[in-house]
Amino acid sequence: MKIETKHCMRRNENAMTSRRKFIQNSLFAGGVFLASGMTSFAAAPEKGYSKKDISSFAKRLKPLGRILELEGYYVWGTSPIVAPDGKIHVFFSRWDAKKGMGGWIKGSEIAHAVADQPEGPYSDIETILAPRGDGYFDGTTCHNPHIQLVDDKYCLFYIGNSNKKTDTKRIGLATSDSLNGPWKRSDKPLLDVGKSGSWDDHCTSNPAFLKHPNGQYWLYYKSWNTEEYVHPVDLTIRGNRKYGLAIAEKLEGPYVKYSGNPILDYSKLGNNRQLEDGNVFMENGRFYMLARDMGRFDHEVGIILESKDGIHWSEPKISYFGYSHYLQQPSAPSNLKKYGRFERPQILMQNGHPTHLFVATQGGKYMTSSAFVFEVK
Repeated sequence: MKIETKHCMRRNENAMTSRRKFIQNSLFAGGVFLASGMTSFAAAPEKGYSKKDISSFAKRLKPLGRILELEGYYVWGTSPIVAPDGKIHVFFSRWDAKKGMGGWIKGSEIAHAVADQPEGPYSDIETILAPRGDGYFDGTTCHNPHIQLVDDKYCLFYIGNSNKKTDTKRIGLATSDSLNGPWKRSDKPLLDVGKSGSWDDHCTSNPAFLKHPNGQYWLYYKSWNTEEYVHPVDLTIRGNRKYGLAIAEKLEGPYVKYSGNPILDYSKLGNNRQLEDGNVFMENGRFYMLARDMGRFDHEVGIILESKDGIHWSEPKISYFGYSHYLQQPSAPSNLKKYGRFERPQILMQNGHPTHLFVATQGGKYMTSSAFVFEVK
């Protein structure tokens, strides 16, 4: 997208009095518009990062702002898709604000909304999946939706639990012929935990999915070991989160876990380094995973990994920074412990390329949490 110099200067003329001010006040991640057109370069390294740690993806991001600030709710994990008519549909988690941030595990529901463009405004908000009660794997929460169009069917991957705790988190699947529903969900989880003592014996969580070019159905999932959770190395981070892969010949399964799991394991690096919130996509024949960093750099940035085969992954680079890198917001309230960072990245794909990044972040108009959107240039 080409932006002419006079347009860029007109937008910034009241905020900048010199080229130096222009650079300092740029809200564009890792880039700046120069007189010759649109040229980008890495922003000055923050904290202990070096320029080589910043990915090309990070330099493509332009912050658009918050969406889905809903009074009386925490909003989290927003997954977007383009409808045949060009409208943007999003599927997101929300729960009663009275339950606090921890309400996600004991009463979250999955809602749906529609807009003309990724940055909103969104309307027609409705609940599509709610906890089903006793006897169901998603009896007490429905959370972290991930929407895909697979074989001409809309597939909504999500997690549920049955006891308001993490040890019953399981990945489920709901399907529909239309983004407006109705949605049919299975009574059993799509993927269960491993044998007692295994790295993934605690839960199956945070699904990421793609249909492989070879025709197989690949489901990425997060898990950890129960013993590490009960007796953690770090009392503030219980268990060490790793990523596994399960593969099926049919969408509905059965999904067979890859024998080399976990495919991502940072525990050997010490200091309880790990990752979560993986979102996998393909561009130009290569696999990419966006995730939340948990110690490779710090706990505020996102990371991106690259792969030729979707199994063996590169060393991570920074995919996005914390909120303050892009915009200002009020001081952190005492009850929001994740304030200032972006989590649960989800990509909007159009014509084979990522065009927007959706993340979750605390704060906003009601000092709960909402979604936030970046354009991917």
